[in-house]
Amino acid sequence: MEETKINMPLLGDVFPELNVQTTHGPMNIPGDLKGSWFVLFSHPADFTPVCTTEFVAFQKRFDQFKALDCKLVGMSIDQVFSHIKWVQWIKDELKVDIQFPIVAANDAVALKLGMLHPGKGTNTVRAVFIVDQESKVRLIMYYPQEVGRNMDEIVRAVKALQIADVQGAVAAGWPDNELIGDRIIISPANNMEEAGKRLEQYEGYDWWFCHKPLEK
Repeated sequence: MEETKINMPLLGDVFPELNVQTTHGPMNIPGDLKGSWFVLFSHPADFTPVCTTEFVAFQKRFDQFKALDCKLVGMSIDQVFSHIKWVQWIKDELKVDIQFPIVAANDAVALKLGMLHPGKGTNTVRAVFIVDQESKVRLIMYYPQEVGRNMDEIVRAVKALQIADVQGAVAAGWPDNELIGDRIIISPANNMEEAGKRLEQYEGYDWWFCHKPLEK
């Protein structure tokens, strides 16, 4: 029996082009989103409890993503009429209006993004792709069907990536790191002369671990 080949974009790759149908109409990804950050996230199936809690949680943070100029796009291999009915159900029963589009993917699209994993049947895993304004993949997360995602971590990751692009690396748990709080880590020195000056120029534990205040 021939094995199914799973492809997926890697960090730094341009997000693969997808022409898809969504609850907001036809869409080209990433073309229609170029110039903005976006989070594309897949879910196993409509009308399931964990996925419903996730969609409500994403929508509750819609304005936080918007403030970061980051769009949300959901995706599963359910048909678009199922997505529409599910969104209506969430609005009617849970009083939450889902404002972001949901892609009706097929197996080819799901495999292109590595969302169909062996042993998981025909449902997509919970994948998260964070993509920047140049359409480059910056972060990838996969969750199993039985574990819902932490949307605050996804908001944090988008914010951290945007800050890192301009100011420098961020620490574990940023902005609440146990050692340096929200301060920004400076790239280590790459020569002896620079290493000898580092602790004169910056605060730090050693020349290879220096940090500076976050620019607000």
